[in-house]
Amino acid sequence: MSYFTKRYHPPGTAPGTLVEAPEAHADGLQVLLMDYSADGFTMKEDADIAECRDYLQSDTVTWVHVQGKPTLASLQELADFFHLHALALEDVLNSGQRPKVEPFDDQLFLVMMLPSIQDNKVTVEQVSFFLSRNVLVSFCEGSLEPFRPVVKRLQDKGSRMRSRGADYLLYSLLDTIIDQGFPVLESFGMQLEALEEKILNQAEPDTLQEIHMLKRELILLRRMLWPQREVMSQLMRDDSALIHSTTLIYLRDCYDHTVQVMDLLETYREMSASMLDIYLSSISNRMNDVMRLLTVISTIFIPLTFIVGVYGMNFDRHAGPWSMPELGWPYGYVLVWGGMIMIAVLMMAFFKRRGWF
Repeated sequence: MSYFTKRYHPPGTAPGTLVEAPEAHADGLQVLLMDYSADGFTMKEDADIAECRDYLQSDTVTWVHVQGKPTLASLQELADFFHLHALALEDVLNSGQRPKVEPFDDQLFLVMMLPSIQDNKVTVEQVSFFLSRNVLVSFCEGSLEPFRPVVKRLQDKGSRMRSRGADYLLYSLLDTIIDQGFPVLESFGMQLEALEEKILNQAEPDTLQEIHMLKRELILLRRMLWPQREVMSQLMRDDSALIHSTTLIYLRDCYDHTVQVMDLLETYREMSASMLDIYLSSISNRMNDVMRLLTVISTIFIPLTFIVGVYGMNFDRHAGPWSMPELGWPYGYVLVWGGMIMIAVLMMAFFKRRGWF
């Protein structure tokens, strides 16, 4: 099984069917109910579906956040109560969908991806939204922590969100999801800087694996975050009665953030790709240094080997005056050694002056 498939399963089921995920569990499901207006704020944790009925019939804005992996029965109950489309339910059950926005009757259905770093690996969680008049229903399998700032703003009496509709609440949550990409990319930037310094100082064999892992994480992140720019663009283009004209300018700000995220992501992808070239260049330079040193050593020993080979020939020095008379000199051995050492020193000085080692 491939590296990506282990963490992200192919989405979708057979047409007209809903298949419950093996990890789904009703006990692990938590429903948070938040109802607010300019005059008050109500929040209930572990709320029942029946408790939402009175709030849905009022003119206040209601946010129902479903935390955890829902079972088929619990999701069907929510769908019947909030009139959620069956095709959208399939996308909620099968996480790993491509970010998108789809209109269903009097609702807007959105899929977004919330990135995070866990154990030096990218984890992307799907967040699904159903927007209708004064009601926002969201599904998220992960933690509520990324959305805590939005909840805190709702609890603030002077918050602008309290006097706006559900579309502005959707914008706030979308802005939180998109901005979550910046700390993730910052973590990648720090890894790239450390990896580049490591490559320039001492490129090890395991460095190549780190480069490939980093490239794969960035490819995965790009695949999940790139469509979010299309989602924001479609929200600004579509003439939906659920998105007020006063909220469009804020969605435009979200679109700008998606462009910034993708610019950073593309920059880091290019840097990770160039890391491989830097690694190969570093390895090549190290090999060249080794070969240069070995070449210098071999070159120094070439004349020394020649001298030793000459005086290793077997000639009878008594045969004539030119038959290797040096073998009879009392200091012949010392002179040969001195000559060889002088040759080696002169060659080393010459190579050093030329900068060859």
